[in-house]
Amino acid sequence: MEKFTRLDAVAVPLLLPNIDTDTIIRMDRLSTRHDEGLGPFALEVLRRRPDGSEDPGCILNHARYRGAQILVAGENFGCGSSRENAVWALAQMGLRAVIAPSFGEIFFGNCFQNGMLPIVLPADEVRAIADALQTPAHSPELTIDLEQEVVITAAGRRVPFHVEALRRTMLLAGLDQIGLTLTHESAIAAFQARDRIARPWLYGATRA
Repeated sequence: MEKFTRLDAVAVPLLLPNIDTDTIIRMDRLSTRHDEGLGPFALEVLRRRPDGSEDPGCILNHARYRGAQILVAGENFGCGSSRENAVWALAQMGLRAVIAPSFGEIFFGNCFQNGMLPIVLPADEVRAIADALQTPAHSPELTIDLEQEVVITAAGRRVPFHVEALRRTMLLAGLDQIGLTLTHESAIAAFQARDRIARPWLYGATRA
């Protein structure tokens, strides 16, 4: 999993509330695609017309925000089903972070498992950041510094945020839960060796 330390990138504001996982990636797109090939279909119900062409009225398609790696979203982002594919789709679309007033609980946890940073900020702060991103005089870029736990706007305004300590450590190191467990591999092996001696009946017969 890719480490997340500091991100300087274009951010796109999409303050619609209650964007659910079916809006993020439609269920029918998952019948033949799993952990790859989902990027073009991420948020397609917003980005595309019924005939598949881009909707020029959708802010996600505006030239100013092309290549965005940060999404500034509305409340309850990622609600709905527990499909992890929603995070995969956003990541394959190019996103590394989502800033919102609140998230669907399972989606929030899935982000950390896939190297994406979900940042919770008060609604008024999210609105202020979104407004600044749409100000022609300012660049539509943000800096997210996970080590310092701060979002920095193009105008230099610093907005602090907090990530639970273990999750922050895992993102900084590029570790999911399996990767974190494997950092203790030598201690696990030592325990197993001791336990095999103390309780050999648990391990079955050993071949010569």
